[in-house]
Formats: sequence, structure tokens, C-alpha cells
Amino acid sequence: MIEIQAALFWAYGAGATFALSAGRQLQVWERLNASEGPRTRSRAANPYLTLTLAFASVLLVPTGLFLLWQNPSWATMHVAGGHGGVWAGFVLLYAGGIPVGAVLGFLAAQALVLVGAGYWAYLQCVGGYFLLFGTLIHGWDGRGYERFLSPGADDFTHWPRDSVVNHVLDFLTSGTFLALLVLGAAVIGTMLLTEIGWLVEGWALPGADEDRGVPRVVAVAIAGAGVYGLPFAGALAASVLVRLAGAWAGLPLFAVLAGLVLLPRRSPVRWLYGLVGFPDRHWRVEPGAGESPVTSVRPA
Repeated sequence: MIEIQAALFWAYGAGATFALSAGRQLQVWERLNASEGPRTRSRAANPYLTLTLAFASVLLVPTGLFLLWQNPSWATMHVAGGHGGVWAGFVLLYAGGIPVGAVLGFLAAQALVLVGAGYWAYLQCVGGYFLLFGTLIHGWDGRGYERFLSPGADDFTHWPRDSVVNHVLDFLTSGTFLALLVLGAAVIGTMLLTEIGWLVEGWALPGADEDRGVPRVVAVAIAGAGVYGLPFAGALAASVLVRLAGAWAGLPLFAVLAGLVLLPRRSPVRWLYGLVGFPDRHWRVEPGAGESPVTSVRPA
């Protein structure tokens, strides 16, 4: 339900966030497989991966195609002026790329969670959403937000002739915004409820609640700010730096600043990540006599 140029980034970020939210459950799933000796369960039978694929296929793809049909100019960021200008490959890319992007994001984050690199799994979410917001805010020509807030091709063409406030008001009263509001309630609502539900479900596993440093409500708020708020702020900052210093200087400067914020072991982002209680350890199966695989796990 987003413009084609940003859709794959959203799919990847959503898939990675689903995997991170269910990180502890994925560790249990892996331990159950390992406890059976030779692998007897297909990775495709992973219920969390299956639900992620269902979310992308049943909600993201149909809503996106609906908006592409309803307003092809807006859905293509005004690259196409109407249905006649929509290349069939755009439709194929959207319909086929969204589920693939979600699965790739999920598998990348899952692989990192299972080897104890939970924070790097979180960075997969940050990267996907940073590219999503960067496309919507800046785009490829610095006019991303103008393209997003222009419901029609004429609105985008005549953008310099009117104030930003009037353009925003026109967008908020357009049929495209109404469609986004209705479809977004279903898509984003389902996405957030799933992520929060899996996160809470993980906290209920033995020993998991001890890793959380704040009450659950606060932990959910920190997680939301880290997954969505931080990438949005980063995309906005990157856009400002590019406008002020140009792409050749602005992007490297932003990369350095982002590295200083995200990568040091004592960074505030890592500290907040630790408060939420996401899994950040590798788990091995070490069953003792008479113990089940789940209760006999020791952190490596």
C-alpha cells in the first residue's frame, strides 16, 4: 500500500522486524529441531515465517495493487501519468517482489538471531525502514516528499506554484489519502499487533522476562521508537545533509554519524536495545538427564 519505489524496502524491514519480534520463539523452534537429531522439520514449516509470508501476500500485495489501479501516478511516484504509462514489469515487481522481500528480511534477521547477533538483526530492521523513509522523504531527486504529498500528476507538476501547507491540505482531502487511511488501518494495525504479540509471547518463555530492563509497556514503546522512529529521524537527517552539503559530502558524513550512533558497544541505541529484552545470545541444546530441550538450554 505504498509507492512502488519504496515498497520493497518496507517489505524487507517488515520481514526483519517480524523475525526480531519472534526471536526467542525462533530459538526455541531451532532447539526443537536440533533435539530430534537429524533434521525432520522443514524450514518452510516455521509458523512465524509462514505468517510473515501470509502478511506480505494477503495484505501488502493486494492493497498495493489496489492503489496502483486507483491512482497509478501516485503509486509510481508520478513516473507514470496514468494506466497507459504503467509498465507491466512494475506490476510484476510489486506483486512478486513484496513477498520475496519480506521473506529475505525475515531470513536475514532470523539467521542473525540464531547465532546470537540479535543487535545486528535489529539493524536489518533499521536499514530497511531507513531506505523506506529515505525514498519517501528525499527520493532520487530530492523531491520524495513532494511526490508523496501530490495525489495527482498535475499537483506534482504545479508544486512550486503553491505553498506546502496547501499541498498537504489537498493531499489530506484526497481520495488517495482516504484509501491510505482505510487500508493502512488494516495493514499497519495487523503488522503492529503481530509484532507486539510476538514480542510479549517471547517474554513469557522461561528466563526471557529477566532480560527486560523496563516494564512491558515501556519496552514496547522503546522498541517502536527504535524500529520506526530512529530510521525516520535518520532519513530526515540524511536528506538535510544532502541538501546542505550535496550528495558526495552529505552521504559520507551521514554514514560516519550513523556509525557513531549505532555501532559502538556503549552507544545509547545499544543500551536501549538491551532494555527491551530482545534475544542477544546464542543458545545451544545441552539436555541433561530427564530434562526437556527447552528447559535445559544454557547461554553460550
